[in-house]
Amino acid sequence: MSKRSKEESSSVNSPVEQKVVAFIPARGGSKSIPLKNIANFCGKPLLYWTLQAAEQAGCIDEIYVATDHEEIHNTVESFGFSKVRVISRSEESATDTASTESVMLEFAEEHPCSHIVLIQATSPLLEAADLTAAFAQYMETKADSLVSVVRQKRFVWEQDERNRISPLNYDYRQRPRRQDWTGYLVENGAMYITRRELLLATGCRISGAIVGYEMSEASYFELDEPSDWVIAEGLKMRTSPPCHFDRINLLVCDVDGVLTDAGMYYSTSGEEMKKFNTRDGKGIELLKQCGIHVMLLTSEHISVVERRGVKLHADYVHMGIKDKKGFLDKFYEEHPQYSFASTAYIGDDVNDLESMRHAYLAAAPSDASEQILRIADYVCTKKGGEGCVRELCDIIVLGRNHE
Repeated sequence: MSKRSKEESSSVNSPVEQKVVAFIPARGGSKSIPLKNIANFCGKPLLYWTLQAAEQAGCIDEIYVATDHEEIHNTVESFGFSKVRVISRSEESATDTASTESVMLEFAEEHPCSHIVLIQATSPLLEAADLTAAFAQYMETKADSLVSVVRQKRFVWEQDERNRISPLNYDYRQRPRRQDWTGYLVENGAMYITRRELLLATGCRISGAIVGYEMSEASYFELDEPSDWVIAEGLKMRTSPPCHFDRINLLVCDVDGVLTDAGMYYSTSGEEMKKFNTRDGKGIELLKQCGIHVMLLTSEHISVVERRGVKLHADYVHMGIKDKKGFLDKFYEEHPQYSFASTAYIGDDVNDLESMRHAYLAAAPSDASEQILRIADYVCTKKGGEGCVRELCDIIVLGRNHE
């Protein structure tokens, strides 16, 4: 019996060793983008996307996030994923010069399992289907390790000490056509799979007989610089939007803390005033041009909100509503063309909570209350009164154009 067969045979009787574990290192000391691993990416902390993929992948039994930062620890726990455990990593393994292998080895020495799936938080285009297919390929081929790759069809050159360049992967005298060329494979950094015992023996994330799992060209981007962020967010919204935007026919918008900055302003005569953002108004105009109706819904009852609704050409303005969920239930009964299943709702505080839980798309400004941020499908990068409604409107309009 081969060594591999003996290992597989003996592990059948040991459920601990049979475990497949996903491991995601997430240090807090990113220099290019502060706290990059929990920065807002498509409305969620960056780590959310790879954790969601691992949570949904049936091949993975447990997920460990190793971090040295309390805010990252708390953010990951707030997601409520059932497979996820957050553990501490040493200071030595969290420095700018420490290798990923150093924290992997710390983990492997303390956590018995059969296979480790290393996932990089900076690869948010990774999907559960990729993890499932990659692990199946790894097992079926009896490989020792697997690395995710992207196929590229670009001509690569190298430069010598005299600054002369020469091609590495083609003959420029016989330049191949793209459709006739298989190209080459590049690591995209999304995932690596290996056996725990090989990691401990070699100190390397991959070793032995290695296979490559080919991912889409879009997954080539890693989030190392701010410019990468812009490109990757656009790709993510196209490939994995938070919803089908063409289902939305109504935007329900809270006022205080969403259309305004939640500040209290008074004139010299004591009249209450509100500060609104003109860009939000333009966003609502663009939304209405797509045929989406708009409702302003607030628990307050002041004339300035009514006047703002007229200025925005809002289809519905309802003030003094304390039970927003109950009000909307009755509204939908009277207006059957709408429902929670076709509503985008943006709110910022507890009186919006139940409505947002039922809405098809729930959004929040970046400075919303903790309870709201926890359940929002999309968290805007902008604060209330600073353009968060425009941001949401742009996403819906662009999403509908791409569907």
